[in-house]
Amino acid sequence: MNLQETLEIQVKEAVQKLFQAELPSVEFQSTRKEFAGDITVVVFPMLRVVKGNPVVIGEQIGEYLKSNLDLVKDFNVVKGFLNVEIDDSYYLDFLNAIKDKGNYGYVDRLDEGAVMVEYSSPNTNKPLHLGHVRNVLLGYSVSEILKASGKKVYKTQIINDRGIHICKSMLAWKRFGNGETPQTTGLKGDKLVGNYYVEFDKAYKAEISELVNKGQSEDDAKKNAPILLEAQEMLRKWEAGDEEVVALWKTMNQWVYDGFEATYKAIGVDFDAYYYESDTYLLGKEFIAEGLTTGVFFKKKDGSVWCDLTEDGLDEKIVLRSDGTAVYMTQDIGTAIQRLKDYPDVGGMVYTVGNEQDYHFKVLFLILKKLGFEWAKNLYHLSYGMVDLPSGKMKSREGTVVDADDLIQEMADTAEEISKELGKLDDYNENEKKALYKTIGLGALKYFILKVDPKKRILFDPKESIDFQGNTGPFIQYTYARIQSILRKSKESGNTEVLDISLHEKEKQLLKQLELFPEVIQNAATQHSPALIANYTYDLVKDFNSFYQNVSILGADSDKEKTFRVALSRTVGQTIKNAFSILGIDVPERM
Repeated sequence: MNLQETLEIQVKEAVQKLFQAELPSVEFQSTRKEFAGDITVVVFPMLRVVKGNPVVIGEQIGEYLKSNLDLVKDFNVVKGFLNVEIDDSYYLDFLNAIKDKGNYGYVDRLDEGAVMVEYSSPNTNKPLHLGHVRNVLLGYSVSEILKASGKKVYKTQIINDRGIHICKSMLAWKRFGNGETPQTTGLKGDKLVGNYYVEFDKAYKAEISELVNKGQSEDDAKKNAPILLEAQEMLRKWEAGDEEVVALWKTMNQWVYDGFEATYKAIGVDFDAYYYESDTYLLGKEFIAEGLTTGVFFKKKDGSVWCDLTEDGLDEKIVLRSDGTAVYMTQDIGTAIQRLKDYPDVGGMVYTVGNEQDYHFKVLFLILKKLGFEWAKNLYHLSYGMVDLPSGKMKSREGTVVDADDLIQEMADTAEEISKELGKLDDYNENEKKALYKTIGLGALKYFILKVDPKKRILFDPKESIDFQGNTGPFIQYTYARIQSILRKSKESGNTEVLDISLHEKEKQLLKQLELFPEVIQNAATQHSPALIANYTYDLVKDFNSFYQNVSILGADSDKEKTFRVALSRTVGQTIKNAFSILGIDVPERM
């Protein structure tokens, strides 16, 4: 139980005993710097149940707390604000309780229910790009936050491995590839296949231009371009199970899967389960038939099946075409249900998908509820904004996308350039430097993206993200490395308890910030927001640096103070490491 929870119980008890009234909740805030106190109880909301002068009410509650709680050292009342001073012994006990907990802030498994988090879900016709990077970082981090909050998590993705897009790459490779492979070219498989997607677009545009010159309208030319008609025929053959087309499809998809895996490993994300659209695109039809009999769906004259969501503030949504073929909604309904069959302990799902699909997920979740699935109330769309670069928008088919692998390399190169300017790594060998550049570069990229609320659009500037000052990953990593340096010099075991010293205000502020960490994890889990963890960590680091600049750690006046300050520094370091681990960011021991 933290300080706020302890005080809330006692304040409610005070109001009940002093005024014979029941207080539904207690409002707290940080004490303003110009007043003595560590935490402030706001009296004004109590006037709904307690009549009287707020200053007098605050005085009476303050006296009650001081008399009944050893941890309350003193209090003062300013207008309707009760400022409570907490005894140093409370903070010393708190540090002694957590300093040896390597997983401080994390909660052990709370229940048997699990959550499935879907992220990445790429197409198999191109490499992962900057947009995918935000997706995978958010999905992975939210998975780790949910785990830290006490939930069992399955990380999954659905790979969009069928459809006209992959046929375009396949056809372009057949026409222009001369049998080249990732092995013969030395290219990652996803890059090779992506190059042919671009080649298809070039040939397609050339054919459109030729047809327009021969007198066709642009719209007709787009439909009649021979290369597009051939790609559509290839898709029909794939759906019919044509051996040659299916064999090429399997070969080229495998090239892409191998390329994806290398990128995921470089970024530092992983998955527990994979779903493939080629396996799931026929799922869902049986539930449409079932929903027709129960009145969830209705059939139009042309035979198409719809769900009427107008009473729910939405519109009518098609779930089956007139020829009986499925749409994406059908497939998503079937896939969601299939996942629950595959993982019966799953009680909810998180879909990490860009905000252009907001409406789709509103409809999906509503239909699943109407079909009577209890778990549908625990579905969440982790909607996020796009990532822009200073140079503007990205387009896959034109080959102007920022490739994820190139971005990771650029981040390491930028980290190298800035580190050399700062001259901090003179005693490192080349392998150590290379590993550190990657750690700093990836940390900068991840932190820059994750510190922003997922719903907001991001303008990503690689150079700005690697600044060693301000709210950046490298600034926090540098503080962690500084703490490790202090610990190496101190030679303190950190096991000794310190119970009777007076705390400096900077020490107390640092301890207050440490105490918030478990609550921040729970809030981040509830809100599916890594930004809460990132910005908490920055605040913790700012408080540590203020403490470091104002209080001598290794040159303390007494051994007790030194022991305490080393233990406090070690605990801050561990908390930074825990927080960054949840974000998928490594911290270097030296920097």
